[in-house]
Amino acid sequence: MVEAMDTAVGTILAKLDALGLAENTLVIFTSDNGGLSTSEGSPTSNLPLRGGKGWLYEGGIREPLLIRWPAVLKAGQTIDTPVCSPDYFATLADFAGAKVISKIDGVSLRPILEGKGDLPERALCWHYPHYGNQGGAPGAAIRRGDWKLIHWFENDRYELYNLSTDIGETTNLAEKEPERTKALRTELQAWQKDVGALMPTKNPAFDPEKPNGRSAANNAKASKVVKKKK
Repeated sequence: MVEAMDTAVGTILAKLDALGLAENTLVIFTSDNGGLSTSEGSPTSNLPLRGGKGWLYEGGIREPLLIRWPAVLKAGQTIDTPVCSPDYFATLADFAGAKVISKIDGVSLRPILEGKGDLPERALCWHYPHYGNQGGAPGAAIRRGDWKLIHWFENDRYELYNLSTDIGETTNLAEKEPERTKALRTELQAWQKDVGALMPTKNPAFDPEKPNGRSAANNAKASKVVKKKK
């Protein structure tokens, strides 16, 4: 898979070279999630990051980001400022001179890419209101500076980590830092309200005593559906 991806990227970049467009084309290479290393038994590891795809831990939300634009951006830079994928739209619109006429959940990365300034002070937020086949559960997270708060919806539990000293998210500081936990929780809830984040609802047919959570009646219905599909 890695070789196939590498070959595909090489094909695109080679075509830009052949067309004489490479110097003035902005290329972004990234991913939609962190590496797959979860309860399914993936052979990969994201250590020292915890978890993987489908989780709110750093192993699930940290991802590669490479940006190339030879005519404008200096090569070989490493920028440590945390950013998120909604920033790409704002960045591309800014460089293209396009006017964004509606509210968007992201900022232009142009100042830090050109080395002419910093991004506005802000928190980064994630909302994952469902289960995942990799083992992830409904929850949300917020990061401000080095501090990150995770809220698990199932049992209304909070986890607080200082990523500068605990990148593996091994020590939950929520009880030791109640004021910080409360402040981040309030900010996360305000963001969820602002963006209209949907919350999960309970399934009245769920039966925790059953291996797959289904009652006998629901299992029968599922079997009938499968038979019809066959």
